[in-house]
Amino acid sequence: MGRTRLDESRRRFPKRNQARLDTAPIIYFVEAHPAYDELVSNIFSRVAAGEVSGWRSVVSLTEVLVRPISSGRKDLQQAYRRLLLNSTNFKTVPINSEVAESAARVRATYGLRLPDAIQTAFALDVRCQAIVCNDRFMRRVTELQVLILDDLEL
Repeated sequence: MGRTRLDESRRRFPKRNQARLDTAPIIYFVEAHPAYDELVSNIFSRVAAGEVSGWRSVVSLTEVLVRPISSGRKDLQQAYRRLLLNSTNFKTVPINSEVAESAARVRATYGLRLPDAIQTAFALDVRCQAIVCNDRFMRRVTELQVLILDDLEL
């Protein structure tokens, strides 16, 4: 996996921050994706240790459960539920009407897909400083530091 030259703030994972963890890193962690396992395991270890607060909305639960439900993988369904609903320092929060309206503004401004707009709006609402994802399209968002897994060095 080649790494591009980026400024230091975009390559380093933040310390003592609140970060919104996108769906891809969650899937890579739970399913031990060979290309990302070491990187996401490090990130989730930092969350578990309280170095970083990991944030997700309930939209994440919907996104990560689709394939395990369609394939009948109850073990993966349970693994995702445990991580998203019962982990220390990993907060999964509901979406309220203010976040929904903010998501409309985010979507209109950046042209994000609805789930990404909702996730970004809630991240702004809870005052996250960063988004950890593997979607270069998210770099359009200027209010948060966007950390792309393929570019990160830990």
